[in-house]
Amino acid sequence: MSDPENTLVIETTQGRVVVALRPDLAPTHVARVKELARQGFYDGVPFHRVIDGFMAQTGCPEGTGRGGSGQKLKAEFSKEKHVRGTVSAARAMDPNSADSQFFICFTEAPWLDGQYSVWGAVTEGMENVDKIKRGEPVSNPDKIVSVKVAADVA
Repeated sequence: MSDPENTLVIETTQGRVVVALRPDLAPTHVARVKELARQGFYDGVPFHRVIDGFMAQTGCPEGTGRGGSGQKLKAEFSKEKHVRGTVSAARAMDPNSADSQFFICFTEAPWLDGQYSVWGAVTEGMENVDKIKRGEPVSNPDKIVSVKVAADVA
């Protein structure tokens, strides 16, 4: 873990997932995710949309895919590729509609490149992401137990 201030430790019902944040790609998104993590916003939030061979989505406090923290973020698109372990901001049709929701790619998803704000990459625990229960919506979904910025974990 080279930069604890830019590392997220996500405890899920399937185990720990460590994400290296990418403020070089999406500084506003990274700052907001860290702010929400430090507020405990993500604790208990389900993985509400999990598509086999594509991605696992979370970050909606309602568990429906329609909720958020109430703060829309301006798009921070980059040339970063959506590959296995990419963490990217979920959004509606409006490119500037990302909020608290995000997804983790199970595999390459080149059609997303340049269309979604990539703000991190899984560095440990991808095998735990692979175990997350699938569905749209997921019945009895896996959840985020907690999200912490590594610098805050003693």
